[in-house]
Amino acid sequence: MRVLVADDSVLFRRLLADVLASLPGIEVVGSASNGKIAIQRAQELKPDLLTLDIEMPEMDGLAVLDALRRDGEPKVEVIVVSALSRRGGDLTMRALEKGAFDFITKPEAATPGQGREALLRELAPRVRAVAHRLEVRRLLRGKASLPCPHLPPPRLLTKRGAEAASCDGIASRMRRLSNRQKPEMILIGVSTGGPVALAQLLPAIPRDIGVPILIVQHMPPVFTKSLADSLAAKCAVRVQEAIQGEFPEPNTAYIAPGGRQMRLGMGPDNQPVLELTDDPPENNCRPAVDYLFRSAANRFPGRAMAVILTGMGSDGTLGLRLLKRHGCFVIAQDETSCVVYGMPKAAVEAGVADAILPLESIAGRITAIVRGGQI
Repeated sequence: MRVLVADDSVLFRRLLADVLASLPGIEVVGSASNGKIAIQRAQELKPDLLTLDIEMPEMDGLAVLDALRRDGEPKVEVIVVSALSRRGGDLTMRALEKGAFDFITKPEAATPGQGREALLRELAPRVRAVAHRLEVRRLLRGKASLPCPHLPPPRLLTKRGAEAASCDGIASRMRRLSNRQKPEMILIGVSTGGPVALAQLLPAIPRDIGVPILIVQHMPPVFTKSLADSLAAKCAVRVQEAIQGEFPEPNTAYIAPGGRQMRLGMGPDNQPVLELTDDPPENNCRPAVDYLFRSAANRFPGRAMAVILTGMGSDGTLGLRLLKRHGCFVIAQDETSCVVYGMPKAAVEAGVADAILPLESIAGRITAIVRGGQI
């Protein structure tokens, strides 16, 4: 996979190029010190992936994204590199809306070695996800397969396993286990591709949905506030970053703050209350989807429905297993509409998804279930 690196810091360009070159199957074909040069190099070198500093002189990352799309360069995937700041968060949300695949933040490590390790930890799974996406795209176009860096082999299924993994079989089996009680809250877990997915899903939920919506989006501190503000401008329901000790209100979506864990606690009269903690990461994530889902299953059994959206890894699946024991209805986003079919795939393969739906159909199903108990 051919990668172009764009950043205005010569030291960070070298570090980024070095980390990328250490990954299997990656060739760093060039670098650029500002946005104008990045566009020129992208046109000349035809990279598969562009790592793009969001704040650069002469032309920033947002202008680069606009130019690439305008010049007919939709084939290059973009990973935005952002400063861990409120301005960086706001610009990153806009970059994702303009089609960036995902983002990382510049490491703030004590030593160069720690910075390199942090960068490698953030980049490696995203590069693998981009490689998989490119490989699928090539296969769909009927072209010869190119090597993907470090992709896991496909899982072999027995006849019984293949049967269990079929969407119809899972939906039918889970429907028999699920009760028809109207949910009192909606739980959503999402990661890579999440801001764009949420920007499509949440505006389609009516203002008077009648229940609170609790969201875990894998993001660092500061960025979740930018995400909440961005979504609030688009949605009929209220959207805000969650606050410690707050009682979830109907018709409001609460986003777990980056760098904190969010769970449901028991308030007066057995009412749910939001609790934010500094408990350790789970699945290398804080906030973690499993952490929220588990608290809902343990403290409010049978009172929630859950939605698992696009994202890398399998965060959320263990929590969904607990929720299913009490009849929670679970929706998983389908592969075609996912940026990364990881978290939903894990839920589907675990047999805990009642419905596997394209993103555009999920809000309608949520509304039908909440208002009428229709599954």
